Amino acid sequence: MPEELSLAASTTGARPADEGARGRFDRIYQTLRRRICLLDYAPDERLREEDLAEEFGVSRTPVRRVLVKLEAEGLLRSVHGVGTIVTDIEVGALAQVYELRVELAELVGKLSPVPVDDALKARFREIRQRCDSMVRKSDPREFARINMEFFHLFNSLTSNEPLRLVSERLYYQTTRIWLKTASRLREYEQLLNNEFVIFQREVADITEAVEQGDLVAAGHVRRAHISMSFSRIRQASESGTRRDDKPTGSAPPAHA
Repeated sequence: MPEELSLAASTTGARPADEGARGRFDRIYQTLRRRICLLDYAPDERLREEDLAEEFGVSRTPVRRVLVKLEAEGLLRSVHGVGTIVTDIEVGALAQVYELRVELAELVGKLSPVPVDDALKARFREIRQRCDSMVRKSDPREFARINMEFFHLFNSLTSNEPLRLVSERLYYQTTRIWLKTASRLREYEQLLNNEFVIFQREVADITEAVEQGDLVAAGHVRRAHISMSFSRIRQASESGTRRDDKPTGSAPPAHA
């Protein structure tokens, strides 16, 4: 299934008429993963097989297989006597994952790069325009959605399948942390607006590199932004923790 259709299906959970067993699995998997990463399912929320099977119009078998895969990827955990629970996310526990993501981002531009044609350039220009609109709206959830789509688009710059698969798994392990941090700092509008503008700049710079056919440069840009993003997330998380320990009215340092 093309990435555009895959992402659209994961948004709605719609069931294609010609869907087979593999299609059912992918549809449910992508939908649940997306919901977890957009915090539609909150950390520690229980997911019931029977409820999901009814929602997706399938037996419990494909649902169970999806839950097992999401557990293996660190997004769910099984608790004896309770069931399947959405995992929580903490910045400190993700440091090594981010370190590896930084290195892999650069490899996307080097290993088995895909040909840069007009269609690929158009896809980058389109998401750049949507990113510009997102900045004007200042909506953290829209930011998270576009960030996911941009990840898949960037990841498509390499045809190295093992690299794509590992990069995708690590991305979905970490992507919730920004939205969770933003939800704790929603009152600090400037911090959030800074993140929107920084992401807008990243998309613009990578789009320019793709327009020039320089995928190595695109990888360097992505690498730098992932590294800086984690530094800002860690600072924001530490600021939020300090704020929780202070009297009401205290604000974190005004850094991005």
